[in-house]
Amino acid sequence: MRADRVFAYGATAGLLGDLLLGDPRRGHPVAVFGRAAAGVERLLWRDDRARGALHTAVCVGAAAGAGALAARLVRTSPAASAALTGAATWAVVGGTSLAREARTVARALEAGDVEGARARLPHLCGRDPRALDADGIARAVVESVAENTSDAVVGALVWGAVAGVPGLVGFRAVNTLDAMVGHRSPRHLRYGWASARLDDVAGWPGARLTAVLATVAGGDPRGAATAWRADARRHPSPNAGPVEAAFAGALGVRLGGTLSYGGRVEHRPVLNGAAGRAVRTGDIERAVRLSRRVGWLALGVCAGARLLARRERGRRGRTS
Repeated sequence: MRADRVFAYGATAGLLGDLLLGDPRRGHPVAVFGRAAAGVERLLWRDDRARGALHTAVCVGAAAGAGALAARLVRTSPAASAALTGAATWAVVGGTSLAREARTVARALEAGDVEGARARLPHLCGRDPRALDADGIARAVVESVAENTSDAVVGALVWGAVAGVPGLVGFRAVNTLDAMVGHRSPRHLRYGWASARLDDVAGWPGARLTAVLATVAGGDPRGAATAWRADARRHPSPNAGPVEAAFAGALGVRLGGTLSYGGRVEHRPVLNGAAGRAVRTGDIERAVRLSRRVGWLALGVCAGARLLARRERGRRGRTS
């Protein structure tokens, strides 16, 4: 079995595993990595960028190195390689957990339980829910679904197609570190700088692919393309901007605006403000379904790109 087929079969099995099983309640590999990274932070923390860069290098290097070692151990067995790819894909993607948490908040809002929705929102994103009304909570959920479609599904598939199991594991390590130390709290303003910048670089291709696929798979391709072109660059995040703008246009809603993280208020630009309406509770399910379509389309694109790249290398080898 060729390497391109190993990735295609393994990644498909991993996405199916995520769809059918979701994340384990205990002992998730990402949680294990997070605890190890927190231990490294306790040993290394100083209020400077150099220590933060060392933290990033140690944690990401260890994760990617473990993935590379595991792949090397099974490289002579295509079946074992595909199984390892499937296990790694299942471990690093989080589409089912994302959908489950979003729908849990939506059910609370539909039942009129705004306090219950506020209590559940931190399971989905780091936003402070205390000052949010029902529409504000719904908007936060849709934005989180959009951004995490890139971070928790598409970006991992992109790097898996590029670098196999080490790419899958390494990308998830980068993304997890950014969530842990990359935000701009006083403790992590300098220490988390390297993690945040590395996440920007690693997330760039996945974010653009997510935006393209959301434009194609959404209900309003023209609206999604217009919002992406007009508003993405106004977002403070180079990767969340294209994704959230494309989702906003595809769903016909407005995203962005004032929000709060850990007591720090941000006034972000409104995305798709000219053509979109305010987010409603029913838009959460629409966003989840769009996220699912984008994830499966990304698998097809990544597997197809790897197959085409192999064929191109073979053609060049025959003509050289």
